[in-house]
Amino acid sequence: MIRRNLFPMLASLLVLTASLPAAANEFTELRGQLSAARESLVTMLTNKDKRGPDQQKLVKDTADAVSARLAKMKAPTGKEAQFKELNATWDAFKKTRETELVPAILAGRDEDARKLAGGIQRERITRAQQLVGELGG
Repeated sequence: MIRRNLFPMLASLLVLTASLPAAANEFTELRGQLSAARESLVTMLTNKDKRGPDQQKLVKDTADAVSARLAKMKAPTGKEAQFKELNATWDAFKKTRETELVPAILAGRDEDARKLAGGIQRERITRAQQLVGELGG
């Protein structure tokens, strides 16, 4: 009787453990993408010679890559609230980036851009990275 009940339990445990590295790997990759998105924007902000079409495309592409990965991911079991917060934080970060921060940089309003980047945007990207850590990355 015990043997019969033990097999399904062990099989379930094996399935759960096998999926953990995949989920952790997804969040580790997401962490790298978040860093790349941040770095591309910081480069644009701090280097006036890096504001041309190539850098603008890189800034857009790195942010879009984060959004695309998040759209394909699922919350780890028991961490649905953190995953939901991560998505909301990223969405707010990306919207402000696209509608306020990048336009300020391209318009040469560096002081405004630095305030925005060092204020709410820093808080958001820091929180996103913390949440990724909590989720396994």
